[in-house]
Amino acid sequence: MTGLLSAVHRVAVAVVRCSSGGPGMFYAVRRGRKAGVFLTWDECRAQVDRFPAARFKKFATEKEAWAFVRNSGSPQDSQGQKDECAQEPRVKASKRPREPPAAGEEDAPQPRAKLGKLHVEVAAPVSKDTFSYAGEHVVVYTDGCCSRNGRRRARAGIGVYWGPGHPLNVGVRLPGRQTNQRAEIHAACRAVAQAKAQNIDKLVLYTDSMFTINGITSWLQGWKDNGWRTSAGKEVVNREDFEELDRLVQGMDIRWMHVPGHSGLTGNEEADRLAREGAKQPEV
Repeated sequence: MTGLLSAVHRVAVAVVRCSSGGPGMFYAVRRGRKAGVFLTWDECRAQVDRFPAARFKKFATEKEAWAFVRNSGSPQDSQGQKDECAQEPRVKASKRPREPPAAGEEDAPQPRAKLGKLHVEVAAPVSKDTFSYAGEHVVVYTDGCCSRNGRRRARAGIGVYWGPGHPLNVGVRLPGRQTNQRAEIHAACRAVAQAKAQNIDKLVLYTDSMFTINGITSWLQGWKDNGWRTSAGKEVVNREDFEELDRLVQGMDIRWMHVPGHSGLTGNEEADRLAREGAKQPEV
């Protein structure tokens, strides 16, 4: 017991108990406003909502949850890991299905020739007054979607939302391999490319894709150091996608912010709408 309490103090957190917590559900927060183990999604969400590169997961046992909190883990092992708090009932049932974990995709990788690349048109200069700001940072929302994700005739789209009626708002079809994760990554790529074309180098980028945030902020260097292979020796499925995002973010000051999908935030809802409109377009 003394050892456990010491570990608790080291991560500066306590287990939160309340009557609404379901039996056997333990929400572990490794990185957030407060690290630790919580018994309800509301408590978990309070620690990770809009916290840059938050790390959290749901477990069936308290022991596993605390092990996740105390163990920093490996970025290669973390590829495709679900942050399961985001799958709680507060997310509407109509939310698009998530792409299966990357480790599962690696069993049957798609030919790289089918990946495709987004063509970004250079827009005319837009007045700085048309953007929303958080301090000196311009705010943008991105989202990706894919109907029939992981199946034949899948259709993926990307959405980028800068504000009501903004000329840079975009909803287009994702070229190449049609998956939800690729759509999420390339939505961020499009937003960053647009920003650079407007001589914007400070962004607050909101996305509901923890895969994209973790990939660019936590896992990327580990993949590079390992020759773009996981610790199991398999190729990183979304290598080309993250290489493109990595290229674009050079010289940029980006604050990566996570927002739960369909949480009622206008920017996220609008980016999702644009992505769904893009998915309906013919593939280029």
